[in-house]
Amino acid sequence: MAGTRLGAQYNTGISTLEPGQSLGSAMGAGGKGHNRGLQICVQGLDDAQEFYDLESKADGQSFYSEVLRRINLIESDYFGLEFQNLQMNWVWLEPTKLIVKQVRRPMNTLFRLSVKFFPPDPGQLQEEFTRYLFSLQIKRDLIEGRLNCTENTAALLASHLVQSEIGDYDDIADREFLKINKLLPYQERVQEKIMEIHRRHIGQTPAETDFQVLEIARKLEMYGVRFHPAADREGTKINLAVAHMGLQVFQGHTKINTFNWSKIRKLSFKRKQFLIKLHPEGLHQDTLEFLLGSRDQCKIFWKNCVEHHSFFRLLDQPQPKSKAIFFSRGSSFRYRCTRVIILMWGVTQYCNALLLKVTFPNTGLNSINVLPFFFYPVDSTTDSPQPSPLNTKGPLCLSPSFQMSTLSLPGQAPSPLQSPILNEVGTARLEEDEEGSRKRYPTDKAYFIAKEILTTERTYLKDLEVITVWFRSAVIKENAMPEGLMTLLFSNIDPIYEFHRGFLKEIDQRLALWEGRSNAHVKGDYQRIGDVMLRNMCALKEFTGYLQKHDEVLTELEKATKRVKKLETVYKEFELQKVCYLPLNTFLLKPIQRLMHYKLILERLCKHYAPPHRDYDDCKEALKEVAEIAAQLQSSLIRLENFQKLTELQRDLIGIENLSAPGREFIREGCLYKLTKKGLQQRMFFLFSDMLLYTSKGVTATNQFKVHGQLPLHGMIVSYTVYCCGMRNSKRYAVMHISNSRSSDEVSLEQESEDDMNSSRCSLDKQSHHRANTTMHVCWHRNTSVSMSDHSLAVENQLSGYLLRKFKNSNGWQKLWVVFTNFCLFFYKTHQDDFPLASLPLLGYTVSTPGDSDSIHKEYVFKLQFKSHVYFFRAESEYTFESDGKATFSASLLQSSVSHDPSEIIPIC
Repeated sequence: MAGTRLGAQYNTGISTLEPGQSLGSAMGAGGKGHNRGLQICVQGLDDAQEFYDLESKADGQSFYSEVLRRINLIESDYFGLEFQNLQMNWVWLEPTKLIVKQVRRPMNTLFRLSVKFFPPDPGQLQEEFTRYLFSLQIKRDLIEGRLNCTENTAALLASHLVQSEIGDYDDIADREFLKINKLLPYQERVQEKIMEIHRRHIGQTPAETDFQVLEIARKLEMYGVRFHPAADREGTKINLAVAHMGLQVFQGHTKINTFNWSKIRKLSFKRKQFLIKLHPEGLHQDTLEFLLGSRDQCKIFWKNCVEHHSFFRLLDQPQPKSKAIFFSRGSSFRYRCTRVIILMWGVTQYCNALLLKVTFPNTGLNSINVLPFFFYPVDSTTDSPQPSPLNTKGPLCLSPSFQMSTLSLPGQAPSPLQSPILNEVGTARLEEDEEGSRKRYPTDKAYFIAKEILTTERTYLKDLEVITVWFRSAVIKENAMPEGLMTLLFSNIDPIYEFHRGFLKEIDQRLALWEGRSNAHVKGDYQRIGDVMLRNMCALKEFTGYLQKHDEVLTELEKATKRVKKLETVYKEFELQKVCYLPLNTFLLKPIQRLMHYKLILERLCKHYAPPHRDYDDCKEALKEVAEIAAQLQSSLIRLENFQKLTELQRDLIGIENLSAPGREFIREGCLYKLTKKGLQQRMFFLFSDMLLYTSKGVTATNQFKVHGQLPLHGMIVSYTVYCCGMRNSKRYAVMHISNSRSSDEVSLEQESEDDMNSSRCSLDKQSHHRANTTMHVCWHRNTSVSMSDHSLAVENQLSGYLLRKFKNSNGWQKLWVVFTNFCLFFYKTHQDDFPLASLPLLGYTVSTPGDSDSIHKEYVFKLQFKSHVYFFRAESEYTFESDGKATFSASLLQSSVSHDPSEIIPIC
C-alpha cells in the first residue's frame, strides 16, 4: 500500500472465494466453523486488497494491529476498519470485541481502511505517509459523492490528485489517466477544467500536492462529514453528523446548526430516539430530540459521538464501575482514546483546578506536574486558595524603544494610550470636523472595501521599506552582509517593492476620483475598483518567481546570522530600532501574506456586488488571478510562518539548540504552573510536533526564557488530577497514552536552581537590550496561550486605517492611524510616520460595544477592556464598524483575538 503512488481504478467489490470454493462452503466457513481460522480481505485507501490470516477468536484490535504492522502506519489513531452490516450501513469494527461477534460472515465481508477522525487541520499531521492516506480518503469521498463542493473546487482537488499520481502535466498522459481513473461522479463534464488547472502544478512533488488537497478539503463544509439520516420533532428530514467540534445538523447539504461539545451536557438514545441534553441557556430548550431509522442506526451514531468526544476532547473514559456522566446507562460501550497530541490548553473548564502529570514509563525519568494557569479565576473575590497575581511592577512594550503597555496590574503603571505624545492639543477634539468630513464620503459599501485596499496597501508598503530602506541602510553602513546574500535578498524584494509603489499610487488616484476630491477634470465612471485590481493582479503574476524564492531568502538569512558575527550584531541591534516594530524576519513574509489579503478583500467585493454590476466581472477575474497565485504559494507560506516562528523562539530561549530542526512544527505557547517541592511555580510552555519545552523567565538583561525541560512526545503519558473547591482529596480522572516510548537519552531535564524559581515571577521592569516584541512575553504576563492556528488567523485579519480614540473622562476624541497586526494595535499620528508611537497588546482583552453605564452616545464605537483598562474607539463608517464584516476593525479583533467558545481555555481576548 505504501509502496506506490499510482492510482488504481475504483473497484466496487471483489469475490473473496478461493479457487474451487463454492458459495455455500464459504458461507459455512463464515458461520459456525470458527476453529479453522479466518481469512479476511481488507481494502486499503489506495483500493488495493490484501488478505489477512487471523485466529478464529481474534478481536478487532489484533486485526487492526496486523493491518497497521503490514502497512507501517505510525499515526494510526486517526484511522479504523469499517464494514457494511446487514442493513448495508457502514459501521466501525470495535477493538475490544471478537470479530465473529460483530460480523456475521467475516470471511465474506470486505473490510476497508478509512479515516475515522478528521482533525480540523490535517496539514499538521507529522508523517508524510499519513497525509498521503488522508488525501486518498479525500479522493474516495469525492468519488463516492460525500465531499459535496462546487465543480470548480472539485476540479481543483482532482487536478492535485492527478499531479500526485502521474506528475507534471502532459496532455496525452492526462487524458489517458482520466479515462481510466474516475475521480468525480461528473468527471466528463469538467475534464478539460481539471487538465487546465493541472497544467499550473508543474514542479509540485507528491507530498506538496497531498498537502494542497488537504488544505483545500479542510475548508469545505462537508469535510469529514458522514450523514446519519434522521427527522426532527416536526418530522422534517435532516441529516446528523459528528465532527471534531461537536454535533452538526444538515438539511440537505446545508449545515443549519452546530452543537459544540461545551454546550452538550449529555447524549443518550432510547430505541430510535436520539437525545441531546444541553446546558441550560435562558429560555432555550435544553433537550433536543431526533428520530433515526432504527435502534441500530441510533446506537451507531451514538457510538460515533462518544468516540469523537473522547478523541477530540482528550478525555479518557471512566473505569467500567465508575459513574459515567456523558454516557448512557443503557450501554456498556467505552472508548479508550490514545491520541498523540497534547492540547492541555484546550481542556474544558469543568472544575476549578486541573493538575496534569507528564511521565515517561520504563525510562527511569521523573515526572513533572503542571497546573494550567487559567483554571483559577483571575479576579476572584472568594477565599479559596489561589496563586498570587504576578508582580508586574513595570510596563512591557512590544517595541523596547518606547514605554507603553497595559500588562501591569491596575495602579502600577500608566496606560499606554495616556502617553503625552498621544495627547497633543493639535490632534485632540476633532469631533465636529470629523462629523463634517464623514458626510462627504460615498455611502456605497464597495467604496469602503476599496478604501480598505488603499489603507492596508499603505501599511504594506511601509513594511516593505523596513527591509528595502532601513535594513539595507544598516547592513551597508556596517558592511555586515555577504555579497551573495545581499544580491539574493534585495534582488527579490526590490522589484516587488517598486511594483507596489506604483500600485499604491494608482489606488490612491482612483479613490480620489471616487470621492470627488481630485482636481483633475476627467470624464468617466470611476466609482469602481475592479479594473485597477484586475490590471495589477495580472501584473503581479510576473513576480511569482520572486515570491517562490522567499523560502530560500529566509533560510539563507538565518544561516548567515549564525555564521557571520557582524551580521548577527547588526541584525539584533536593528530589531531594537523603533521602525522594526515586529521581529525582522516577519517582514519577509509580508509579500506572500499580502496575496491572501487581496484574495479575501476581492471575495468580499464579489460577494457585495450583484453579477449585473459594472464592476463585478473585473473583480471576479481579479479574484481568479490572485487565487491562482495564492494557491501556488499557500504551502510555502505555511512552511515560512512555521520557520519564522521557530527562529524567533530560538533567539528568545536559552538552553535549546537547533530549534528549527527539519520536520518540527510549532503548535502552541502558553503559561502553566509547575508543581514543585517549593509549591506552584509559573512556567512558560512551548508545544511542538515532537516535543514539549517548559521554561522560566529570568532576570537576565537579554529578557529571554530559560529552558528547564525538553520532553519528547513519543512515550509520554499525560494524566490529570481534578481539584474542586472544598475538596481536600484529589480524584484521578483520566490517563492518556501517547505513542510508543523511546530511550531515556532523548530527554534532557535540567535541575532548577532556587534563583531560577524565584526569578520566574519577575516582570519586565528594566530597560532591556533584547527585544520584547514577541507574543510569549504577553502570554507570560496575561496568563494565556496562543496556537499556530491563532497566528494564522491573526495574519488573515491584519488591518490599518484611521480611528478616533476617546480621551479618558472627557468627551474629546483623538484621530490616530492604527495598524492591527500580530495580536496588537500600533498607534501612529499619521499614516506617513515611520514608526509607531505606542502599542496595545490585545491578548486577554475583550471586544464589545459600550453599555449604558459608559455614557457614550456616538455611532460606530467599540470597547476594549482588560480588567480595569478600558478604551473606546470610534470607526469612520458603518462598514468599518459592522460586527459581521471580516474587513472591519471591530470584527477583525473579534475574529483573531476573541475565543467565542467559553469552553476553550484560550482567553486571547
